Amino acid sequence: MKVAIVAQWDNDRTARLAGDLRERLRAEDVTVWIDAATAAELDVSGHAVSTFGQADLVVSIGGDGTFLFAAHGAGRTPILGVNLGEVGFLNAVNPEDAVDAVMKEVRRFREEGELPTRTVPRLRAETGVRALPPAVNEVVVQGARRGHGGGASIEVRIDGSRFTGGHADGVLVATPTGSTAYNLSEDGPLVHPGVSGLIVTEMADVTGRPPLVVDRNVTVTVTVEDVEEAVVVVDGRVRESVAPPVDVTVSVADDPVRMAGPASDFFEALGKLD
Repeated sequence: MKVAIVAQWDNDRTARLAGDLRERLRAEDVTVWIDAATAAELDVSGHAVSTFGQADLVVSIGGDGTFLFAAHGAGRTPILGVNLGEVGFLNAVNPEDAVDAVMKEVRRFREEGELPTRTVPRLRAETGVRALPPAVNEVVVQGARRGHGGGASIEVRIDGSRFTGGHADGVLVATPTGSTAYNLSEDGPLVHPGVSGLIVTEMADVTGRPPLVVDRNVTVTVTVEDVEEAVVVVDGRVRESVAPPVDVTVSVADDPVRMAGPASDFFEALGKLD
């Protein structure tokens, strides 16, 4: 079995836990990969996170941002999240339980040949030129800059039907998983992760149109005009510049994120936002 570990960078606590977990796994004849930055701190050989889809299990140690980073490299490989962040919507395992939780998944894999998992959707954004890497939380389509003098003329269509249009800083399309992230800071609604839907939230729009929750199987098309440049942002990590007028389509990707280990308590995590 091969286990890949991604730890929050520049954090001694996550690096120590990654090192402890590595030693325990190696003692059980498990092949262990460590992300390159953490491996440098531990003075061991490292691997690019982009290759972690070749592992049987990915372990994310840190906050939700670390989980998102891991998810961008994990592909179809199940991810187990260890929470050393403040909230922990995606990371369910406490650090003191991390070694036992991972070893439990190792035993399951060896006994059954696969891991029981839960899935959460990813989003696929296409610009007409190429498809961007899939998003776990959200896809944002916006003008080159926000605020006074920024934004763009934007129209939003749902399966071809016009939802709204006018000047706005941008439009955010989020999964239920991502409803507690950037979407929430833009006054979008909280959506339970068990809901099968997508959230469409305009950002500083002149119309004042409220956010919309739609069926997860729709295609959201965002048309941007009247500016020289627009930007598509995936999970706050990947930025793609596009030249308006342009249609950006957002839909559910074919491959969801597969999550291993115990599930986090949505309402417990929600309480930490207060």
